[in-house]
Amino acid sequence: MLLVSNVSFSYKCDKTLCKVTFSIKKGQHVSILGESGSGKSTLLKVIYGLEDLNEGEIFWNETVVLGPKFNLVPGMSFMKYLAQDFDLMPYITVSENIGKFLSNFYPENKQERIKELLQLVEMTAFSDVKVKYLSGGQMQRVAIARVLALEPEILLFDEPFSHIDNSRKNNLRRSVFNYAKEKGVTCIVATHDMDDALSFSDKIIVLKNGKVIAEETPDTLFNSKDNVDVAKLFGDINVIDSVFLGELINNKQLIYPFELEITEQSKLRIEVLNSYYKGRNYLIEAKYDEGILFFENVNKLARGEQVFLKLKD
Repeated sequence: MLLVSNVSFSYKCDKTLCKVTFSIKKGQHVSILGESGSGKSTLLKVIYGLEDLNEGEIFWNETVVLGPKFNLVPGMSFMKYLAQDFDLMPYITVSENIGKFLSNFYPENKQERIKELLQLVEMTAFSDVKVKYLSGGQMQRVAIARVLALEPEILLFDEPFSHIDNSRKNNLRRSVFNYAKEKGVTCIVATHDMDDALSFSDKIIVLKNGKVIAEETPDTLFNSKDNVDVAKLFGDINVIDSVFLGELINNKQLIYPFELEITEQSKLRIEVLNSYYKGRNYLIEAKYDEGILFFENVNKLARGEQVFLKLKD
């Protein structure tokens, strides 16, 4: 188990992390969500041991995670950390980068391992190409393969698929996370991508201003909608007074756009401002008595058109 206990850290005066506490079981995949500046990347760095804590402790089982004050080479040996800058060696080949930390004692085993990882990240055709000639997305795939090479106990990913084009991202994401799951590797991913968080996480931890404001399974967090700061991380969110939804009680509800539909008559009358094509449907931006809201509709609606909305049954 990874235990992060009452951890606080600051680069200068203001605390970047403040009394962060959570635990992760071996083999779990956990996503760290939060707006830019919330402390996601810093949290990965302190878990890896790249920074010294101001307060608190971090343990992997019985082993305490220590920072640069205690380790000549910062970073814990049983973890691998993939930062956003990749940290590859540009003047050697893709294969040489992936095999950099693998033992040369059994060269055949090393080459077999490199071949396996090249296939995993779909870079076999580039095995003998120097890294400096690769695109940003290709470099990111090589970096992923390199951190997987030694099968660490914990993988720390900071936006691991941010440079990879959509046509390849989904398949690569499935391959990497399924591979880690099969090997029993614990994964902690700092991400803005909801497909990373919802589809592949056992648990999601949400940070705001360096503090944990939510910690739940993906489905529970998505459906609970009891915190607007959490709900808006999953996309557009409407804050609508219950009276517009046909209820007598006057309170605010958090409603996703897909939860609204057009009806013949209701208290929620809107005027269309814009229609945004999303493939399967349109995202409609509209105004009503209390401001702006969004809902989904199969057909495009004309600007200025007025319709009524209700919650879907």
